[in-house]
Amino acid sequence: MKVKEVVTIHSFDEEGALLPEEKETINRLTKLPMESLDLDAIAVVTNVYRMAQGLKNKMEREVLADYGLSWTSFSMLYDLWIGDSIETKKLAELAGVTKPTVSNITKTLERKELCYRKTGDRDRRATYVTITEKGRSVMEDLYPRFHQGEAEIASGLSVAEQKQVSALIRKVIKANDF
Repeated sequence: MKVKEVVTIHSFDEEGALLPEEKETINRLTKLPMESLDLDAIAVVTNVYRMAQGLKNKMEREVLADYGLSWTSFSMLYDLWIGDSIETKKLAELAGVTKPTVSNITKTLERKELCYRKTGDRDRRATYVTITEKGRSVMEDLYPRFHQGEAEIASGLSVAEQKQVSALIRKVIKANDF
């Protein structure tokens, strides 16, 4: 008879306090017939996901809805605001979506006169999306409110902690080519 290995639960923060959702996750996952379970990795990934979803929902509700923008359309418009004109393949990579999604969102942004498409000068097969003056104006009006939301979200951390979290997330991004 095989003896079930006891999984040691490691502390996920200095105080060892877990969120209720983490306790539920641990209780469920430790019952699975798995040889090993990396609870620390689970905690990192699920908390990053939970935070990203919370950020997205907060910003869509409190800022982006006033401009008729979804998270993805804002992400694309933001990238265009920073980059001015971007090839659709690169825009898809930056926004973390497929080229067909970029095409659909670009149509919506074009109807709002926030951007336009143009064919590449060197390669006629390439399509670029360019922000319009109206798109720039919307971003210049929207971004201060968006940034206020960013600051609110990070306000529970000291500046040193914010830098530490940023450095650790960058490390994960680089290690995974995200």
